[in-house]
Amino acid sequence: MRGSDTQQSAMFSYLSPEQRVPADHPLRKVREITDRLLDELSDLFDRMYSTMGRPSIAPEKLLRALLLQVLYTVRSERMLIEQLDYNLLFRWFVGLNMDDGVWDVTVFTKNRDRLLKADAARKFFDLVVGEARALDLMSDEHFTVDGTLLEACAGLKSFKNKGGGEDGPVDDPGNPTVDFHGEKRSNTTHQSTTDPEALLARKGAGKEAKLSYTGNVLMDNRNGLVVDVETMQADGTAERDAAVVMIESIPGDDQVTVGADKGYDTKGFVADARALNATPHVAQKKHSAVDGRTTRHEGYRISQQKRKRVEEIFGWMKTTGGLRKLRHRGLELVGWMFTFTAAAYNLVRIRNLTTVVAGAKA
Repeated sequence: MRGSDTQQSAMFSYLSPEQRVPADHPLRKVREITDRLLDELSDLFDRMYSTMGRPSIAPEKLLRALLLQVLYTVRSERMLIEQLDYNLLFRWFVGLNMDDGVWDVTVFTKNRDRLLKADAARKFFDLVVGEARALDLMSDEHFTVDGTLLEACAGLKSFKNKGGGEDGPVDDPGNPTVDFHGEKRSNTTHQSTTDPEALLARKGAGKEAKLSYTGNVLMDNRNGLVVDVETMQADGTAERDAAVVMIESIPGDDQVTVGADKGYDTKGFVADARALNATPHVAQKKHSAVDGRTTRHEGYRISQQKRKRVEEIFGWMKTTGGLRKLRHRGLELVGWMFTFTAAAYNLVRIRNLTTVVAGAKA
């Protein structure tokens, strides 16, 4: 018998978002870990808000919503709010009931400074790393460092002479035509009017120069998890400077190995790494700063093999995490988002790794 294609709106619903989400949905494990870690940040959240006035939207809900934005590549916070209005999965993850109203999009703007000041992203990231260590998913002696350029939220037309200078007649006030041919432009003489902290940089010879920041990670070689992150201005030496900072943050005093590509094969970086009790397993240039005393060991070959996995991190953060073209301006905010995206990546990896282990035991 053919069914009837009619729909009648129900006045009451007896199902919660919790009942709608499958028991084996990948987000369940992610939310379980996230809720536990956010609970550990409760004291920090208490200090972020005044004890007087109207209750605000819970910071835990804001951070879970931002986590969804990263995990599902939602292009903007406005689209995120739209999803929260009708997407039951999003409502469940954030902690909204079926009949709870959604927030105005400006709630993220108004709370951004508060989250920045409290350095919530870094503290959350550190807790995620601690979770991975507690599950014995991270190596404590073999690592890889690398950096990538993050294209700034600023166009080349905004890269103007610091001295000002006279502009020619404007043919289109909204999007004027600009001719750069014959003009020498560098970070010394020019600056972006849109994002003054972004610097003109290129990844390699023959590549186009773009206004950028550099995002850097320290990766664990066992499972490809992010151990530490640093975001800096793309000044040409930022990747090596960030690597030294991250190596210094490795806990303990035992000897460690640090793999890296040819860009790190300099006398300065090799000397700095050795001073920090780290053996620099860097890929060799023609005239290398490392010799056979390092490269003859089997560990060097393994480090060179493992270090390529760091590109998987950058690929995920740019493609899924939405960092291929930045949406925020200023080093502080860009660093906040890069750190938070790295935490999201680790959560996905922890979920996948623990699921595989559980499946193997079963």
